[in-house]
Parts: sequence; C-alpha cells; structure tokens
Amino acid sequence: MLAQQIAATKHSLTVSQQQLGVNLRLLYKQGDTDTLAVMLGATSLSDAITQIDDLNRVADQSERVVAETTAARTRLAGLRRALAEHRAQVDSDLGAAQQTARQLATARAERSSFIARLHSEQSLKVAQIGTLELRAHAAEVKSQQLQAAALTARAAAPTPLGTPDPAPAPAADGQTLTVSSTGYSLPGHTSSGIPVGWGVVAVDPTVIPLGTRLTIPGYGEGVAADTGSAVRGADIDLWFPTLTQARAWGRRTITITLHS
Repeated sequence: MLAQQIAATKHSLTVSQQQLGVNLRLLYKQGDTDTLAVMLGATSLSDAITQIDDLNRVADQSERVVAETTAARTRLAGLRRALAEHRAQVDSDLGAAQQTARQLATARAERSSFIARLHSEQSLKVAQIGTLELRAHAAEVKSQQLQAAALTARAAAPTPLGTPDPAPAPAADGQTLTVSSTGYSLPGHTSSGIPVGWGVVAVDPTVIPLGTRLTIPGYGEGVAADTGSAVRGADIDLWFPTLTQARAWGRRTITITLHS
C-alpha cells in the first residue's frame, strides 16, 4: 500500500515539475514580464491586456504548480519515513518469528529426546521384570525341589514329638514384613542355582519362602532366590553390581511387601 502511494506521489511530482518547466519556457519566450514594459511595447490596448492576462494566468498556474510540487515533496518524504518505519517493524517481527521458530525447534528436540528416554526406560523395566520373573520361577522350582527333598528325608527319618514342620507356608499376596537389610556384592551363583544379579535377595527360607517376589523400598523389585549362613530370621541380603553401591546401602531396616 505504501509503495503504491509513493509511486503515485512521485508521478504527481514529476508532472508538476514538467508543468513548471513549460511555464518557465513560456515566460522566457514572452520576454518582458513587467506590466509597464508590456504596456509600452504593445501595439494596441487590446494587445497589452491580452499579454497581461497571459502573464497573470502563467503566474497563477506556476504558483499552483509550485504549491503542488512542495506538497508532493512533503508527502513523499512522509511516505518514505512511514515506509522505513514499516520495514523496521517487519524486520523486528521477522527476527522475533525466527527466534520463536528456534525455540520451538529446541523444545521439539527436547521433547523427542524425553520421549525416547521414556521408551528406553520402559523397555529396560520390562526386560528387568522379565528377568526377575524367570529368576523367580527358577527359584520356585528349586525351592519346591529342596522342600520335596526335605519332606522325603523327614518321612524317612523318625520325627520327635513336638517338632514343627520346617516347610514354611506360602506368603500371602500383599503381606508386609519389617526386616533388616544388608547390601552385598559377590559374583557366582545362588543356593538355588541361578546366577547372582540385580533383584536377587538372600533370605531365611523359614521366614520368607524361596521364590517369593518382593517389593523393596529404595531398591525395587526382587525375588527370594538365595540363602546364607548369616541370614537368619527377619534378615535379607540385597545384591548390588558394585561394592560401592553395596556399601552405600549398608545396613538398614525397611518394610518390604511379599507377593505370592
């Protein structure tokens, strides 16, 4: 819109300048522009009046042309200032839009990275749960074998009166138990035959049956899959991949949840 107004104003300015040039040439051709000189040089009164009227008409027209030219110049300068301000505003808006686009791109990249990390963590947790379930199943099978062997030996040997059944009852799902936990980090295999790893918990099988799945605050999911000579009563040992992590856990009292 501003460009069209500037073009129209430039055209008006050009026309006014051309008209002013025509008037100047006309005055130059007529020679004297003084009224007294025209009267003295005229051949008749009618001729003198005609020349004076022509001079007055050219002068009036020139004044109008000068006024129009001045107005056109003033208007053109104003339009140019407005155009410069408009361009500055457009440049500012463009810069802000580019900054916003960069911020959106950064936010989109961060969101994509966050979603990818969530998917990765979810996949890792699914894999860990699958491994723990396999370990729990293996520990349960081994526990059943050990209990069967113990029952067979017990049946073959005389039992004194009043001796309690050594086989513990299965844990009720959701049962809680306050225990003293200790962190350890040793390679090898558990007493149930499965390799040690994250989630493998050593227990006293007379308190927590082997194969019981456990929810341990601050540690995660685990499975009762190991025993130890030092694990007696309401004690458990938690396996860690490094000695530093095991020492950081130390020995602490926690309330765990048992799952059948």
